[in-house]
Amino acid sequence: MDTKESYAVVTGASQGLGKAFAENLAQKKINVILVSLPNQNLEDLSRSLEELYDIKTHYYETDLSVNENVMKLTEWLNRSFDIHILINNAGLGGTKRFTEATPDYINRILQVNVTATSLITHQLLPNLLKQPRAYILNVSSMAAFSPIGFKTVYPASKTFIHSFSRGLHEELKDTSVFVSVVNPGAMKTNTDVCKRIEKQGFLGRMTLLNPDKVASYSIHQLFKKDSVIMVNPLSWLLMKILPIWIKLPLMTQAIKREIEA
Repeated sequence: MDTKESYAVVTGASQGLGKAFAENLAQKKINVILVSLPNQNLEDLSRSLEELYDIKTHYYETDLSVNENVMKLTEWLNRSFDIHILINNAGLGGTKRFTEATPDYINRILQVNVTATSLITHQLLPNLLKQPRAYILNVSSMAAFSPIGFKTVYPASKTFIHSFSRGLHEELKDTSVFVSVVNPGAMKTNTDVCKRIEKQGFLGRMTLLNPDKVASYSIHQLFKKDSVIMVNPLSWLLMKILPIWIKLPLMTQAIKREIEA
């Protein structure tokens, strides 16, 4: 594929898995457009990727929990660039008793995880369909395969992403756009996250992943046209084997330990 004048878009690109996606694409000499919240050092990352890998980069800072911002972003992208890869990585998690969650907390998770992903995909799809070959990768989660107490909204939002991706894959299978979904577990994005996950006990520690490895494997499988990417086969097997009446209380207890700690 000639990628000299076309771009990959990565949302949530300033840190963690999103940053790892951007770096992995840059290593493959693919131009990237980085999208993230303001004040996340996105300009520095953009400049360093250009210098290290001799590619073109652009960046766009915005809050994807606001629909108007999403529309402005996609208008700018469609007006300015040919896009052949879209990685919908931006997402919000959160661990909280539902009774203690504010309406804003609930709304932000749904807006970023569900609405922004759907709208960005919808608005950029005509651009992607113009390319000889194009890819969409949506980041779901292992949480998509079980409800979890004390998280409630987050797993439900990731179930949506998984279902949305599978449906869109089927709808677009006879076009030039290939759609995939990746379902990672918790990742070693920073020290705080590692400590928090380890408080969940064995179940949490078993699923803790390295973002660089997840990004590398996911992009490799995306280009191999793997429509459902599982980066942790052991935890996936457990999720498949364990009935809901076992895994739901197990996972809820792990999250409860995290809250109490």
